[in-house]
Amino acid sequence: MTGQLIGVAAGAGHAMLGKVQTQSLSPEFIGRDTELTRLAAVLAAADGGAPQAVLIGGEAGVGKTRLTEEFMAAAGAAGAVTAIGGCVEIGAEGLPFAPVSTALRHLYHLLGAELTQAVAGQEAELARLLPELGDSGAGRRDPHDEEGRVRLFELTARLLERLGAERTLVVIVEDLHWADRSTRELLAYLFRSVQHSRVLIAATYRSDDIHRRHPLRPFLAETDRLRTVERIELSRFSRDEVRRQLTAILAESPVDAVVDDVFARSDGNPFFVEELACSIRGDCFTGISDSLRDLLLVRVEQLSESAQRVAKFVAEGGNAVEYRVLAAITGIGEDDLLDALRSAVSANILLPSADGDGYRFRHSLVREAVGDDLLPGERSRINRRYAEAIEADPSLVRADERAARLASFWYAAHDPAKALPAVLRAAVEARDRHAYAEQYRLLERALELWDAAPAEVRDALRLVDFAEAYAPLSPAEYTSAAGTGDPDRPFRFLDLLAEVTVAARLGGERERAYTMTKRALRLIELDGDQEPLRAAWFWSQRSRLIEDLGRGDGWEELGRAQELVRGLPASAAHAEVLSHTAGWIMIHNPSEAGIAAAEQAVDLARRTGVRDTEFQARITLGILQADCGDVDGGLAEIEDVLKQLAKLPLPSITARAYGNLASVLEGAGRSGEAVRVARAGQTLVDSRISGPTRAWLLLDEGESLISLGRLTEAVPRLAEANRLVQTAYLKAGGELLLGHVALTTGDIDAAVTHHAAAAEGLRRDTQPQHQLPLLKLGMQVALAQGRTADAREELARAVRHGFPPGSTRFSWPMMVAGAALDPETVRAGAAELPRPTPLCEAYALLLAAELDGGEPALWAAAEEAFAAEERPLELAGIRLRRAEALLAAGGPGARDEAGRLLGLADGMAAEAGAAPLGARIAALAQRARLRTTPEDPAETFGLTARERDVLRLVADGRTNRQIAEELFISPKTASVHVSNILAKLAVSTRTEAAALTHRLQLLPKAR
Repeated sequence: MTGQLIGVAAGAGHAMLGKVQTQSLSPEFIGRDTELTRLAAVLAAADGGAPQAVLIGGEAGVGKTRLTEEFMAAAGAAGAVTAIGGCVEIGAEGLPFAPVSTALRHLYHLLGAELTQAVAGQEAELARLLPELGDSGAGRRDPHDEEGRVRLFELTARLLERLGAERTLVVIVEDLHWADRSTRELLAYLFRSVQHSRVLIAATYRSDDIHRRHPLRPFLAETDRLRTVERIELSRFSRDEVRRQLTAILAESPVDAVVDDVFARSDGNPFFVEELACSIRGDCFTGISDSLRDLLLVRVEQLSESAQRVAKFVAEGGNAVEYRVLAAITGIGEDDLLDALRSAVSANILLPSADGDGYRFRHSLVREAVGDDLLPGERSRINRRYAEAIEADPSLVRADERAARLASFWYAAHDPAKALPAVLRAAVEARDRHAYAEQYRLLERALELWDAAPAEVRDALRLVDFAEAYAPLSPAEYTSAAGTGDPDRPFRFLDLLAEVTVAARLGGERERAYTMTKRALRLIELDGDQEPLRAAWFWSQRSRLIEDLGRGDGWEELGRAQELVRGLPASAAHAEVLSHTAGWIMIHNPSEAGIAAAEQAVDLARRTGVRDTEFQARITLGILQADCGDVDGGLAEIEDVLKQLAKLPLPSITARAYGNLASVLEGAGRSGEAVRVARAGQTLVDSRISGPTRAWLLLDEGESLISLGRLTEAVPRLAEANRLVQTAYLKAGGELLLGHVALTTGDIDAAVTHHAAAAEGLRRDTQPQHQLPLLKLGMQVALAQGRTADAREELARAVRHGFPPGSTRFSWPMMVAGAALDPETVRAGAAELPRPTPLCEAYALLLAAELDGGEPALWAAAEEAFAAEERPLELAGIRLRRAEALLAAGGPGARDEAGRLLGLADGMAAEAGAAPLGARIAALAQRARLRTTPEDPAETFGLTARERDVLRLVADGRTNRQIAEELFISPKTASVHVSNILAKLAVSTRTEAAALTHRLQLLPKAR
């Protein structure tokens, strides 16, 4: 028995309990040497700068909390900063992000200004987890921003990295078996994503609770695949450890018979050993219980009636209950309440909560036993007391927990009239925190309560308070950017179905979301089709879900939506449907119909004042214009959107504009510009976008770098893109490009691996922009492995797939690559391909040379065309083939010209690291006994004499004005020469041009 000071926060308004004598059960830490050694090794690794993750599992009562306490004490003694947060078991859904918020709050109070500085510029987003940073609402979330959740996860990871940059940071999440889905997903993200910092994240969970359908099971399966996650399973105590534990508790060594009895009854569970030791010591006069439940309740029943009453209220209140709440709900005077708490703490039933502001059970097993012992009516009455007290004085609980706790209490009180609005308010807060899974579960509960709630309660609900899924229906109803419409418009059951649909989709429950659209459409049909805009919205959602679920392309459903809005007055919902339609056409089959839909969507969005829909539709319009042949018009449209977005806080739309502008430029053969645009987008939007969106910009950059032959620059960008995404589908684009790089550099095995990964990720995808590159890579891999028949089949599949407008950047290279496999099929397929850009014209000339073989003039025409394009590896291949044709044809000067071409081609292949191409060049040169080193390396890039003079001065660091003075030309002319040089060298800056000049020795040394 030792003294322990128990108290509450100074502002609690009640006296300290003072010095309380408590039973100090298990004063010694018994066993766990192996586990502590493993944790010490993990801590050392984190201290060395390698982020670590640990999962500690074990049955209830086996000592997980005690182990983590010992570990945190050791880590703190070693200089680490530690923080802990516990998952909250409240209702069926838990408080979104509760343990992470608690841990961050602890760090906030501990580190103060340092944490504030680490979150600078991102306070509004991170306030969703840590309200102390500002307005936790950060305003209502943008209903069209579906990346907010991932962005929040990324910002949390970056925050931990900054805090763990100069010191070791240990964050522990307890009771993961109670975690809400959002917490589980955030934790999984942190396990994967925290890098280059001294951060250790650990979590504990009850292994005996993880049944086959427990929501934690998929999380554990996922982390099992991560090599960076350490798993520690705590076993029960051995007989010797039970003896040591009893000796520590009883302060004397027990006889063998007692050890045997306790070991047999407890089965080595440390918590049960403690409870049994209590009986042995005589504190419990009923002796050792035969029932586990009775064993847990026996000491509670020895408390005074007031203390037992307090225990019942605490058991139903969640993990911990604030003192002021207990004072408000127990019906016990303050002095008697303090006496009751003192006796419960002295008996080691209750303990002060970590923040000193309330009380919790010493072990959750006791809390569960006390809670299970409540009568049904008793449980409802206690929950009603909680809810009524918090409604009467909201300051009793933390603001960020209030809505969720009220929803749980009113629901458990079986009062639908109170529970329905409370659940809806909690769903809004979950949505605003990007906790979509919890929002979905709360809305499912609202569906359950809807019919049970009185009509007057339902009629009092307002759309403006609870809904954001629908676009507003008409200009008259459009009153705010959130799109909630008329503030007096009632919130109806159909509105609830819309909220469930979106929450389920964002929360990963697509099947349930699909079911909600079907239910809503049936209701609308039963009402006599009086809701055409609502129906159109649900059909649009259903289209998206059908495609997501892999059950079709969604066009039929989208067609129903279009029919419903046709001829209706302008509305934001109408604009949204047409914008979705234009987007579908853009992806699947670009056409004039898509342009018309996009233009109409833009017009409707402008007339109804919905700026985000307007910008999305305009970006789509620009892409469709480019795909249908008006490349310059499409580029101008997207560039104008970017100018307007520069003044608006719409990072996701801005990123989409940059990404699509880069993509259109790449398709037009302007790869250098595409690289600069993609990089500018990454720099501008930076941390304001999610990982998948950043990955998209990186893929755009990587693709254009590959086109420019800058493979060594492309690979790290593609690897970074793959790191930022988790699903096989999102990784597929990077896998395709990495497979192309592997083929180009001669790593066939890697190309096979990348192709397989891309094929798996795109298994259900039907988009030409994905399928055509996949088929091309498959064809080239088969050819590299000598599987000609398989390669021919991949080509045939591509031709059967078809080449819709907008696919020319993929279809022309596909035809060229397959020309030797099946000339007639390729000739027929290419005859229908459009040529909207000079690059397409160049590919057409190259295909003609491929199909008609050995005519040097055809290869010369292809070379001339590609010399004007930013495709150095294609140009090198053409020069190789032209050299072959010249050597085969013979004639005056053929050998000299062939040698010159091989020299130019060899330089390009070597610069790109294209080993197979270099080997073919060397083999031809060896057979023909020709040298491959050009007399003037600058010829490789087609530099004129004047451009070489300018390049020499650029390499010396001269400015345009200095170059003009040196060469007796105007500064403007010097600037034009520099721009041309940068384009021919396929670099972005003068510094890069200088570095390339020195590395390749493009200019002869001065004599």
